[in-house]
This record gives sequence, structure tokens and C-alpha cells, in this order.
Amino acid sequence: MSRQLVVQSQSFPIAGDFRISRGAKTSADVVYVEISEGSHKGRGECLPYPRYGESQNSVTEIISSVRSDIEAGASRRDLASLLPPGAARNALDCALWELEAKEQGQSVWQLAGLPKPRPVETAFTVSLGTPEEMGAKAKKEAARPLLKAKLGTPDTARDIACLEALRENAPHARLIVDANEGWQENQLEPIAEAAARCRYELIEQPLQSNADDMLKGFQSPVPIGADESFHTPQDLEPIAAKYQCVNIKLDKTGGLTEAISSCRAARALGLKIMIGCMVSTSLSMAPALLLAADADFVDLDGPLLLARDRKDGLSFDGSTILPAPPTLWGHP
Repeated sequence: MSRQLVVQSQSFPIAGDFRISRGAKTSADVVYVEISEGSHKGRGECLPYPRYGESQNSVTEIISSVRSDIEAGASRRDLASLLPPGAARNALDCALWELEAKEQGQSVWQLAGLPKPRPVETAFTVSLGTPEEMGAKAKKEAARPLLKAKLGTPDTARDIACLEALRENAPHARLIVDANEGWQENQLEPIAEAAARCRYELIEQPLQSNADDMLKGFQSPVPIGADESFHTPQDLEPIAAKYQCVNIKLDKTGGLTEAISSCRAARALGLKIMIGCMVSTSLSMAPALLLAADADFVDLDGPLLLARDRKDGLSFDGSTILPAPPTLWGHP
């Protein structure tokens, strides 16, 4: 029975803009993949990330380069030899998981030997802004259980003021901060001390990934997490000497298959786990959600940041994500 591969570039508007230390964006520009075989269809989505040299065009070209392999019957187990980790492999991996689930008459979580999905609480992102802007946003979202502040400017005093503004305006929320590689080494100690005073639970990727060796000897009062410094399980041994947590994103690992291996390997090294996302639709969140129940931090708020999600998207009760409906992804 022959297969057919469909690849599409799609765009979903963000509510307002999404601003981090590297810049702002107003839309989630994703690549959608669909693999059909007979009466069954598997779908996947990825978010090409310029930080890793990806674009919609480049990812579409990469996926198209293995079209003949996919349509000839390549499995998700074959993808590691066909494509490097990254967004393109993620979309194909997730589509093949769903296709296999439908062909086997089981949900993906059953095929993967994972726990049955349950509701989980996600972080909600407060985009980079002035202390006043971020404080006002934190006040508006203060009832959410976990807020994630985007910082990472050269102005240490300003970023500390932002940390303080979130704590003042969301006194009962758990807080984490993500610098997206935006700080220099001399900023880390005063900012970490301020984060500890304000009861932040995690500092994510404070330094450039190629300049984070100083973390080997840094005694941080707040755990430090790796995002841009971590992609696949092969990164984990050196990561464990610098960081206390890893942010596992399917767009970095190359899909659910490698993300499962990453979670197991990270736990074996004693690392905490964040299950994270790019700003994308519920179709990207659904596979990652299968790993969220065992995570220390869940950051799958992508759909909450969009002005428009897919019509069969996830349901949220505040910051609580409900398991994916059968019409979205991963069910027979």
C-alpha cells in the first residue's frame, strides 16, 4: 500500500508579540506534515528556529529530500539515519508515530510505553519588556501557578528590576526566568542572587551555549537549566557538569522518539527536566504533552500565546492543559 507525504508552510498569528533577548515575532510560522497510507493518516508540526539555522523553506526542503524514503515506507526508527536532529525530523517523527498508532489501533502513549496522559500545569510566559510592562503583565496573570519571565539584556539593574516586578505583582506564583543566552558572565552572580531573593525556582540558559564552561564552577543559589546548550542525549554528560536541569523540546531532539530517550538519560544523570516548546500550535504540544506528567517544569503554553490555534486544539483550564482530544493527535 503506497504512502503519500504532504508538506505545507503555515502561519498562526501571535496575540500581540512575543519578545525575547534575540528579538520579537508576531506569528508562529510552522511546517505541517501529513503522511497518509490507505485509510490512515499521521500528522506532525515543527517550528523552524533561526537560532539553529532553520527556516520554513529550509525545513521544507529537508523534508522533501527524504520524500522517496518516507513514501517507500521508512519508519520513525529509520529517521535517525536519514536526517539530523531538528525541526524537520520532529515533524516526520510525530507524523509517523500517529500513523503507526492508527494502524495498530492504539494511542501513541500506549505504543511508547508511557503513562496515560493526565492534566498538567504549564508555565505562562511573560515576554521581555520594561519592569513596568512585565510587572503589569504579571499582575494580570498572577492567578496562574507558574510564570516564566523572558529576560537577557546587557542592563543588569534593569533585569533585576524585572525579576522584582514579577515577584511583587505575582506574590504567590512560582517563578522561573529565561535569558535565552542573553547575559554575560559578569552579570550572572548578581542576577542569580536577586533571583534567589525573589524565590525564583530556575534560571534558564543564562549564557551563550559556546561560553557556558564557567558554569562548571559556579555555585548558583538557584538551579540553572540548559536550553540552547542541549539538543540530544549525546549532549547530556557534559551538560550535567554545568547545569541542574535540561529543557527538552521536540524541535531540538528531532521528535518524540529522541525526546523519550533524552528524558530517561537526563533522569539517570540526576538532572531535572523541563518539557518545553517553541511558540506553535496544539499539534506541536500534543506529542510533548505525553512526557509532561513526569517533568519538574512544564512549559507548553504555545497555544495560549496565539491569537488563533488549530480548531481541534488543546483545551486549557487556566494554566492546566487537558489531555489531547482524539481529533488532535496521537489516537487511533
